[in-house]
Amino acid sequence: MDSKVETGSQEKCLEQDRRCVIVCQYRSCLANGSADVLAAFESAEIPGVMVTGSGCQGQCSCGPTVRIVPEETWYCRVQPSDVQMIVEQHLQGGQPIEAKLNPRIHMRISF
Repeated sequence: MDSKVETGSQEKCLEQDRRCVIVCQYRSCLANGSADVLAAFESAEIPGVMVTGSGCQGQCSCGPTVRIVPEETWYCRVQPSDVQMIVEQHLQGGQPIEAKLNPRIHMRISF
């Protein structure tokens, strides 16, 4: 995958405030199956949502990383089997998948 194409697609999402699913396609995420995650999102054909690959998103130790913008929801360790649930529950139903949220970004505080 060409970095310039990935970066351009990611920038287009962010500039247009368009709802996008951004799937990291950099080294460690790729090694953990992010190409299959990207393919699963692409085959889901989600109306009104752009799906694109990206370069490193800085969350290498918990990839594959999936970032949904503009709401800035970050998922970690996403597998192709998680995609349908993310599409149905989050993208269509508005409810993020708590178990897949990146704990570095979506901190949960309990007492």
